[in-house]
Amino acid sequence: MAKVAVVFHSGYGHTLRMAQSVAEGAGAELVPIDAEGNVTDAGWETLNAADAIIMGSPTYMGSVSWQFKKFADASSKQWFGQAWKDKVFAGFTNSATMNGDKLSTLHYLFTLAMQHGAIWVGTGMMPSNAKAAQRNDINYVGSSAGAMAQSPSDSSPAEMPQGDLDTAKLFGKRVAEVATKFRG
Repeated sequence: MAKVAVVFHSGYGHTLRMAQSVAEGAGAELVPIDAEGNVTDAGWETLNAADAIIMGSPTYMGSVSWQFKKFADASSKQWFGQAWKDKVFAGFTNSATMNGDKLSTLHYLFTLAMQHGAIWVGTGMMPSNAKAAQRNDINYVGSSAGAMAQSPSDSSPAEMPQGDLDTAKLFGKRVAEVATKFRG
């Protein structure tokens, strides 16, 4: 089985819940980015040893949080040495509105992965877009590029839609399976 790491920043706890679901599906280790935008030395070691890195950030003002951006900039050491080249990468995000410009965040994560010479994995899931669709369906938000979740701004992390968390778990499982194929 591939070694998978989930590196993420969570401002209010919603992205943390999503990261936990992704990690559960992938059998991955969580690498949190703290409130100051830092990752521990042990976290960097986990990322460097991983076969796959799944990145997560809330969508703030149409992009990743500044804390995630600080992490991305700090990964220039790995970029310079091509340390993450040919690793499997993927990404996820959460915002308060249904659109919330989440795709811009996923594009940022994709671009970061491409800068590192990585191999990107999308959701591989069909959207839940029929008239009979329910909010707790898998991939209700309808993303292919990476996992997306929507949490109303006045909701607690405990109130996240189960369908979004189930989508995140299945997404993590897919990334781990793809990474295992590439390891083979």
